[in-house]
Amino acid sequence: MKKDIHPDYHKITVSLADGTVFTTHSTMKGDTYSSEVDSTNHPFYTGKRQFVDTAGRVEKFKRRYGAKAADATEAAE
Repeated sequence: MKKDIHPDYHKITVSLADGTVFTTHSTMKGDTYSSEVDSTNHPFYTGKRQFVDTAGRVEKFKRRYGAKAADATEAAE
C-alpha cells in the first residue's frame, strides 16, 4: 500500500438526538459527531407527516419572478 494517500481513520463518539451515544470509526475530522435527526424523530420512521405551506411557496415564487414575468408578457404584446 502507498503511504500518505489514505485519510486518517480513527474512533469518534456519535451522539444521536434521542440521547444514544456510541463509538465508531470514521475519517471525519474531530472526535465527536452530534446528529439532530435519527429514527426517533424523522418523519419517515415516525409516520408523522409535515405539511408544507404551498401558498407560501407560491407567494415566494410570485415575489421573486412575478415582476419579471409581467414585464416579459407586456413586452411581448
